[in-house]
Amino acid sequence: MTMTISSETLRRQALLPLRLFLGVTFCYAGLLKLGDPHYLAGAADPASYLSQLQAALAAHSPAAPLLRLARHAPAATGTALAFGELAVGLGTLLGLFGRVAAAGGAALSLMLFLTVSWRTNPYFLGNDLPYLVAWIPLVLAGTPALSLDSWLAARRAAQPAPVPGRRRALLETAAAVLAVAGGGLLAGALTARSRKPVAAPASPVTLPGGGSGDAAGATPGASVAVAKVPVGGAVQLSAPGSGDPIFVVQPKPGTFCAFSGACTHAGCTVLPPKDGAFVCPCHDSAFDAATGAVLRGPATQALPRYAVTQAGATLRVAAKPE
Repeated sequence: MTMTISSETLRRQALLPLRLFLGVTFCYAGLLKLGDPHYLAGAADPASYLSQLQAALAAHSPAAPLLRLARHAPAATGTALAFGELAVGLGTLLGLFGRVAAAGGAALSLMLFLTVSWRTNPYFLGNDLPYLVAWIPLVLAGTPALSLDSWLAARRAAQPAPVPGRRRALLETAAAVLAVAGGGLLAGALTARSRKPVAAPASPVTLPGGGSGDAAGATPGASVAVAKVPVGGAVQLSAPGSGDPIFVVQPKPGTFCAFSGACTHAGCTVLPPKDGAFVCPCHDSAFDAATGAVLRGPATQALPRYAVTQAGATLRVAAKPE
């Protein structure tokens, strides 16, 4: 008997780790958008929601008709997306209308897959498709354990009189929904009010003798022959100790720059520069190969820059980014 009860308990709680992970992640994603000063900055900011819509349209996203509609009201749809993620996360964490919340999460993940990561190659480097698959068990099973859904169901079952009992159960459900919605709106509003502007990235500085940087005596961390860095191209190095990827580029003759190769969005290594831009293979963020500045989101921060000095026919890269 004990084994049967234990097995049933484990079965009912088997999806709790997945539920906690998805709930926390979507709450964090929604709050991150609401607190990001770039998110609703408009077309002038390459990391904004509107710029990402336009980039997805330019890349012939399968969801292009919906994106064209969203482009007409980017502030409204962008805010709705952020609060939608927050609502899905709270509903999943608290187990309130668990199946509905999971269905909303699956819909958001599908939309993100079709717009942000559908061009990722190979496909498993993009994280939106695994999120879509992860929501399906919760759509099928709901939130039967440690949830407001199960608590409300128990309350309904305990009501003795049919009509007054149903009315009371409806009021309890409405109160729970209003409390969760109010908490989510308050958290989102407070996060939005906390936005702080982000400083613009610095431009490369040409040093005498063809080097670039602002610290001629910077401690060298890696070196490469000048002749190996083509104009418009790059050479990939590894940072001593950490092994982090570094790209040394020559955007124009005699000007040398070095940037971290780790995308500031999710840490994937960007591809070597092409047509003046580093492109991340995971979520299609793009960075200017001459300055490291963001050209296209979802990344919001420029690639960290390393000081470069030239000693004869050798370029020396600082051990740490500026």
